[in-house]
Amino acid sequence: MGKSLLRLMVLLRTGMGLPKRLLGRLNTALERRLPEQRLFLRSDTETRFIRLKPTTQAVALAGTSIVLAWSIVATAILLMDSIGSGGAREQARREQAMYENRLDSLSRERDQRAEEATAAQERFALALEQVSDMQSRLLASEERRKELETGIGVIQTTLRRTMTERDSARAQSAELTAQLTGTGTELAKGGTSAEDVSETLDFLTAALGRTAGERDEMAKTAFDAVAAADEIAYEKKLLEERHDEIFTQLEEAVTVSMAPLDKMFTSAGLDPDDLLAQVKRGYSGQGGPLGPLMPPVMNGDDPDSGRAAKILEGLDRMNLYRLAVEKAPFAMPVKSSFRYSSGFGRRWGRMHEGIDMAGASGTPIYSTGDGTVVYAGWQNGYGNLIRIKHDFGLETRYGHLSKIRVSVGQKVSRGDRIGDMGNTGRSTGPHLHYEVRTNGSAVNPMTFIKAANNVF
Repeated sequence: MGKSLLRLMVLLRTGMGLPKRLLGRLNTALERRLPEQRLFLRSDTETRFIRLKPTTQAVALAGTSIVLAWSIVATAILLMDSIGSGGAREQARREQAMYENRLDSLSRERDQRAEEATAAQERFALALEQVSDMQSRLLASEERRKELETGIGVIQTTLRRTMTERDSARAQSAELTAQLTGTGTELAKGGTSAEDVSETLDFLTAALGRTAGERDEMAKTAFDAVAAADEIAYEKKLLEERHDEIFTQLEEAVTVSMAPLDKMFTSAGLDPDDLLAQVKRGYSGQGGPLGPLMPPVMNGDDPDSGRAAKILEGLDRMNLYRLAVEKAPFAMPVKSSFRYSSGFGRRWGRMHEGIDMAGASGTPIYSTGDGTVVYAGWQNGYGNLIRIKHDFGLETRYGHLSKIRVSVGQKVSRGDRIGDMGNTGRSTGPHLHYEVRTNGSAVNPMTFIKAANNVF
């Protein structure tokens, strides 16, 4: 609109493109609104004036109005942009504060879970010691019980033999008594035979007395053996109850220790069963010279053997989890003070495939898991870059480093220092660009970091 008005003023000034009659009417109308003005310029020698016609004044006013309107619009745009950017910065600060508070909360939860895991391990070690002691005592009691059962058997056999001999002696005594009664006359005539019979009876009576004493002693011994067997049975029952209590504590300890590990790998998007199967294949070596064939320690028909086998399976699973944790990138790459300056996701219309951790230049950078260095050098955009290949199809990347401390092919462990934080490549300041890739696809590293907070 401003350009059209300016063109009209120029046409009015030049008188081109309009009939003289129309031009005269416009001049008359402008003279009523903007009468002709004269601008006097006085010097030491003369005085001059400049005549400002109505069309000239109209052109000047139109130009001034256009400039003023453009200034107002530009000022309004700048003011609105400043207000909008200020609001965005305030929102970013609030989100950052919330994010840092959440990280603090996760850190506290991680410390608490670490304390719980340590306590569970201590309880587990104590329970193992108790199980070992109980098993030793149980074996000793079994041996003692077998010895007592053998002794009772011997005592019972001896007692039966003694009772048989006693009954035989009684029968012989009765027979001799009958013979003595029937032959009283003969005995009166022959004194020598009566004396023999009397001596025989005395001998039999003494033998019966000794036999009765031995019987009573054997009966007492058998009674004591039965009481001892009952006591051993009671102690065995108490040991079995204690044994069951220890098994229950062990099962609870294994369950409590396994739950955070299962949750950690599941939260990171990894299948625990498949992951443990891979670890088991990598740690399945056996060997050594063959020794004598030993009998199996556990009986499959015994319920306690089944419970013990399940506990051992749980312990083996925990050990495999420990190996998997060392190999997967669950640790933090930066242990010094830093700030999360950018997250995973779309940024400025492009995909940001990692997270940025801003800190001081030269801050140590650590490997987040066991693996092999497959790249260590310069790469466009990343600057100085380190790529580490881990098991289970995982790979981590560390970009914008000021110094690389590893070489291609080198084996690294979790917690090894691999480089220093820097500002190389496409970067606006010292920070670490950290990526986690699964089978070549970038995933959010915070998934692994948050999952590890449940355990470490």
